[in-house]
Formats: sequence, structure tokens, C-alpha cells
Amino acid sequence: MPAMGPYGTALDFRQISQHQIISLGRKRSRSQRNSCIRNAATLEAPQQTRSLGEITRPKFPILHQEVNGKPLIYLDNAATSQKPDQVRQAMDNYYGAAGYNSNVHRGVHHLSSKATAAYEQARDKVANFINARSSREIVFVKNATEGLNLIANTWGTKNIKEGDEIILSVAEHHGNLVPWQLLAARSGAVLRFVPLTQDKSELDMAEFHKLVNSKTKLVSLVHVSNALGTILPTQEIAEAAQRVGAKVLFDCCQSVPCRPTDVQQLGADWIVGAGHKMCGPTGSAFLWGKLEVLEQMPPFQGGGEMIQDVYLDHSTYAEPPSRFEAGTPGIAEAIGLGVACDYLTGIGMENIHRYEEELGGYLYQQLSSLNKLTIYGPQPSRGRAALCSFNVEGLHATDISTLLDQEGVAVRSGHHCTQPLHRALGIPASARASPYLYNTQSEIDSFIEALQSSIKFFTDMDM
Repeated sequence: MPAMGPYGTALDFRQISQHQIISLGRKRSRSQRNSCIRNAATLEAPQQTRSLGEITRPKFPILHQEVNGKPLIYLDNAATSQKPDQVRQAMDNYYGAAGYNSNVHRGVHHLSSKATAAYEQARDKVANFINARSSREIVFVKNATEGLNLIANTWGTKNIKEGDEIILSVAEHHGNLVPWQLLAARSGAVLRFVPLTQDKSELDMAEFHKLVNSKTKLVSLVHVSNALGTILPTQEIAEAAQRVGAKVLFDCCQSVPCRPTDVQQLGADWIVGAGHKMCGPTGSAFLWGKLEVLEQMPPFQGGGEMIQDVYLDHSTYAEPPSRFEAGTPGIAEAIGLGVACDYLTGIGMENIHRYEEELGGYLYQQLSSLNKLTIYGPQPSRGRAALCSFNVEGLHATDISTLLDQEGVAVRSGHHCTQPLHRALGIPASARASPYLYNTQSEIDSFIEALQSSIKFFTDMDM
């Protein structure tokens, strides 16, 4: 069944021209967008099919440069994605000569009104992108880590008591681990951890169910692991937590950019997402929470914007989301994130997900063909994200990544903010290749050739 684009129109990225994909991300009237999508959907397939990566790359000019005299192959998208022209232009328009740079919610003059409208429109776009019930459920934060700390320091401080249990996993990003360690140290709560399966390829869901009990007050887990690529069953987790009255939080930084996300189906009370991983600017992220949950949470930071009335001896607080957005926010960053949502929606998240599965499977297959190379995480048949963390026997990940950079290939090396996971795997570090919607199979081939050359360089040195 074809993927559904905006307004329920069937789309197939193999049948959409570059111009039409670009146009879908622009601000247009409903009739113009419907007309554009109808034209895209009825366009005859070209004689030579182009991949989504080939279609989208022209709008990411940063990809068209050379590094060390070689064409850049950017495979570090799990750390941050590149930004399309539309996002950069929207931020330029905000600050430019005919722009509308002004503080939001605090003025009635033209620039302030225009900035406020754009900022709140961006909130609407994020809400629509993840199918939130209301834009009031979207809290803008500077990064997902801030969103996680917000929950820990508001809901957590109010509700977690001595002896209460919080379930995490050994695969959590430090952003979804350290805030709970700090809360546990303050409150006397106990942290429980879902371990890896015996073959160390996935998180052990059987062990998760054993951990859930009447003392469990929060389950906070990654949706898609940024190191293993494993995908957790969110509804199964949520149902188990809800049976004992526990709240559920998912770190969706690796899932929201690459697959359709419907918060009304996830079963969570909160999720966090990172705008910079989904074609948005750095400094942009969001926290989604059920409105009834947000309304019961105390403020995170005190100051302007988050108040209703201020007296010398006390203050009353605004309703969500303003309660959690103290001070001047990242206005341009939020606007850029909203445009990124437009861009991804224009392509269609089903199309992106299908393409990433194809590209990720190809990456896994090609890496698997190399001798003495270990890929961490499940087989593609078990379901995994389009990223591969790996090591080559006898070589350090940083050495491999350094030589790859000499060939123009950008991959990540280190512990990927998952030191406990790497200890569980028995390794100090790993290299990670992570493609996105603008990468191509030919780039994967070039990466594999460069990796083989790098391995040969070290092998020859030992001879």
C-alpha cells in the first residue's frame, strides 16, 4: 500500500521529482499544496528510477564539498543531521534585513506579533508532526537532555520517594541516565536496569517484565538505541508499566527523524525529540507530555514568561507549556524546527522510513561481508534502525575513523554517550556509520572501499 502524504494523498518517492519534493516543504496555500501533491502522485515514473537520497541531496549544499580532497560522505547522522535550504532560509528570514527578530509574547508591535505568530505556528507544526492532541502538549527546549532533566526535576522531584523504583536500561544515552541518578541520590529511589540478551544484541524484554512491580513508578527507555540500532516495543512496555500505575517516558531522538510517530499510539506520558537530528537547527528540541500530566507538574525554572502573577513573597504560574519555558526562548531555532517538520512531512515519513530500512539493510549487508569486523545490535530481520556500530579486530575505533576522514568519510567513534552499554559489550569504544534520507547506496559503497583501505593500511603496518 503506498505511503500517505499530507492531506491523505498517496505518495511514492520514486515518482516525485526533486522540484516537487522541495515544493512540498514550502509554505503554500492548501489548494496549492493539494495541486502539487496530485501532480506528484500522478507523475509518470522516470525511465531511470532515482533514490530518495539522489532526489533530496541538492537541497543540502553542505554535502557537496570536498574533505581532504575527496567528496564528503556524511555518515554521522545519528549525532546530528544536515539542514535543507528551507530551514536555513527560514532562520535567515527571521534575522534578515526585512526580518522580524523580536521577543515573543511580550509586545504588541508588528515585529513582536509576527515573531510570536511564527513561534507558535512552529509549535503547531511539531504537534501535528507527532499527532499530539494539542499544541499545548509541546514544550520547546534547547535539547532533549534539557527535556529529560525537566521531567526529572519537576514530576520526579514531586512524585518519586524513597524506595520507589525507576526502570532504565543499560543502553540508555547518558541524557536518559544521569538525570535519574541525580534524582535517586536526592530521593532515595532505586534504579533498575534492563540488561542485554545473552547474545548481547538486544535489550532483554523478558527481563524487563520481571523488573516491573508495584514499586515501579517510572519506566524511562530509549525507543531506538543510538548504538545498537535496536527498536523497543513501545506499546508492550507502556501496557506493562500502566498495569502497575507507573509513568512512561520514551527517548525518541533516534526514532522521530526516521519513522512515523504517533504519540497517541505510543502509550507514553512523555517523549523527547531532538530537532537537530531531524533536519532542524541545533539548539532546537521538544518535550511532548500528556496535557493532564503537564498540568500537574511544577515549574522547572523561575523567571519571566512562566508566571501568571508575581508578588514580593510568592508567585503563581502560567499554564503549560509556558510554565516550562522561562525567559527568552530559542525563537529562530523553533521556527527552523517547524520548517524541518514541513520538509519531512512533504517527503512523507513512511517514505523516509522505507528508504532508511532499505539503506540500513544495505549498509549492514556490506559491513557483514568484511573479515574480522563485528557489528553490534540485532540482525535486520529482527528490526533495526539505519545505523551500524562496529569494530575491527585488533584496531581502535578512533584510528579507523581518523583514516576514514582522510578519505572524506565522516563517521562517529567513541562510546556515543553510552558508556554503560559499551562496558556491557566488553569494548571501550566503537565506530558508527549512520545514514539518513539524503545518503545513497553509492556512498555506502565508497565508505566500504575506504574502510577496506583503512584496514589494509593497518594490516600492512603490522607485517
